[in-house]
Amino acid sequence: MRRIKIIIEYDGRAYCGWQVQLNGIAIQEKIQKALEKILKNKTTVIASGRTDAGVHAEAQVAHFRTESKMTTFQLLKALNSALPNDISIKDVCDVSPNFHSIASAKKKIYRYSILNRDFPSALNFGRVWYIERALNVEAMIIAAKCLEGEHDFTSFRASGCGANSPVKRIFKIWFETQDGWINIFFEGSGFLKYMVRNIMGTLVLVGRNRMEPQEVEKILKAKNRKIAGPTAPPQGLCLVSVEYYEES
Repeated sequence: MRRIKIIIEYDGRAYCGWQVQLNGIAIQEKIQKALEKILKNKTTVIASGRTDAGVHAEAQVAHFRTESKMTTFQLLKALNSALPNDISIKDVCDVSPNFHSIASAKKKIYRYSILNRDFPSALNFGRVWYIERALNVEAMIIAAKCLEGEHDFTSFRASGCGANSPVKRIFKIWFETQDGWINIFFEGSGFLKYMVRNIMGTLVLVGRNRMEPQEVEKILKAKNRKIAGPTAPPQGLCLVSVEYYEES
């Protein structure tokens, strides 16, 4: 059996998230059906992590096993021919039998995009959180600093989160701003359900001057989701990359 790694780009607006569910069409479902058509048997595709409904990915990583003798290039072309236009396979390669898209992951980078100006973007509709009133970005940067490092992120965890532990490590949070665009990057070892979106909802409260930057640290230490900000909309969130330990 070969183990194949694929890198996937997708627009999450039409889907209920990555994982197969009963209440909608999932990205995993689309890829598995495409592989079933190509390989003539059922294939399970395991991604580095679940993205929620409406969340996008520039480079989601997944793997599957197959006995097919098709080349990786043939698989790449066949998959992209069988998938809808909002899901694209960017790369296909053979990997070691020890590689696992979840267990072998070293860190992930997510980006949350806000458009903060007098008018929205027609071309980026569905890819950004549009906020018309000017945000205090400097205050948001100050507030975000306390979230770096290893912490119990219960205050920013969704109620239905199935993770065994609320403790996660964020290596770095940084902001990039230009022409009304505010891109906030989160680099971490892993993330809880809605964690980035709940953090963003809280940071935007700071940016709107409804909360002092120092309050975010108090919220973090309180381990109480009820006192944090609202969940930011999904369309601004995108999985940018997944980095792995060296593969044999």
